[in-house]
Amino acid sequence: MREIVSTADAPSSPLYSQGVKAGGLVHIAGQAGIDVSHGGLAGPTIQEQTRQALANCRAVLRAAGAAWEDIAEVGVLLHNPADFAGMNEEYATWFPTSPPTRYVAKLGVDLPGVLVSIRMTAIIG
Repeated sequence: MREIVSTADAPSSPLYSQGVKAGGLVHIAGQAGIDVSHGGLAGPTIQEQTRQALANCRAVLRAAGAAWEDIAEVGVLLHNPADFAGMNEEYATWFPTSPPTRYVAKLGVDLPGVLVSIRMTAIIG
C-alpha cells in the first residue's frame, strides 16, 4: 500500500507526487532549486540551487514524518558536470557526518535556468 505525501513547502506539479510512502520507505521526487515563496529559482548559482533543492527535499521528508537522519540514498542530477565541485561544497554542509549513499549524473532534460535536481529515499517506521 502506498501513501502520497504532499506539502505546500516544496514545489509541486499535477504530473507527479512530491513523495510516496511505501513499504517502510519514503521516496522523494526530484526537487529543483525552486523557492516556493516566490515561485522562481533560489538564485543563479549551483550553491544556491543545491541549498534550495535540499530544503525542498527536507520539507517533503517532514511532511512524510521522516527525519534528515533517515535518508538512505540521494540522487543528484546536474545540468553541467562542471558544477560538481560547487554542488559538493553546499551538499557537504547538509551531510557533515555519516552521509547517505549518493549518485551524481547528468540531468537529461534542459530546463531553463535549472542547474540541479535532487531526489532521495529515506527509511521510516
